[in-house]
Amino acid sequence: IPSGPAYALTLQEAADRVADGDYSARVRVPPHGPRRVRRLVESFNAMAERLERGTSQRRQLLADVTHELRTPLSVVQGQLEGQLDGVYPRDDEHLRGVLDETRHMSRILEDLRMLSLAASGGLRLDRRPTPLDEIVDDAIDARAPEASVSGVTLTSSVPADLPPVDADATRLREVLDNLLSNAVRYTPAGGSVIVGASPDGTDRVSVSVRDTGRGLRDDERELIFERFHREPGSRGSGLGLAIARDLIRAHGGEIAAESEGPDRGTTIRFTLPFADG
Repeated sequence: IPSGPAYALTLQEAADRVADGDYSARVRVPPHGPRRVRRLVESFNAMAERLERGTSQRRQLLADVTHELRTPLSVVQGQLEGQLDGVYPRDDEHLRGVLDETRHMSRILEDLRMLSLAASGGLRLDRRPTPLDEIVDDAIDARAPEASVSGVTLTSSVPADLPPVDADATRLREVLDNLLSNAVRYTPAGGSVIVGASPDGTDRVSVSVRDTGRGLRDDERELIFERFHREPGSRGSGLGLAIARDLIRAHGGEIAAESEGPDRGTTIRFTLPFADG
């Protein structure tokens, strides 16, 4: 560190502010001087920026969770108070509504647990050679009733002779469930959702979930993987695609959204490694 008191004081002041919880503190990078000093200042600023961004994200997450849980809790409270006060009859219909709201809260909490495990590195994967076509078929079968009611055709074009992937079958199924649920939800009657897969030319397979739905604007392609991002009026938690992203990354793969624009459909594409041998 140079002996000049002005620069040392500036760096010390910034460090003291960060220590006190003010992560907006930054130090001006000196235009001249030893390279190691400039690198020290750049590292300090990068550290402060990460701390500030992390604090902002935690605050936003807390606000989002509070907002998401407030509505179902209010419904449960209102229903139970109404039944106790005699406003609503104590019958199966009203109890079923309360049960549905508790299930909604349970899904949100389980999704948050999954995201927390992925973010902390505590997510454990049971990876083994997994036939991709079988996992896709199972996921499609599970979503077939929902797609039928919506008038959406749901099919797979995954080759049966594709080599197995190195994956946790349960987690991979969860990824596909989230992607198919989203695709069916935003595809109008008469549309289609197709799951495909092919080698990407390396040691990986590229899996795609392509729909003929409303498509995405350019600014939405990254936002859809953010926590609690959802369309107005959506009943979902807004966590499904964030979970899919974290699970694919935990497998060492990547996931991205593609769309030619509004009303041109959307393709979610992700990669997985093939199993050795």
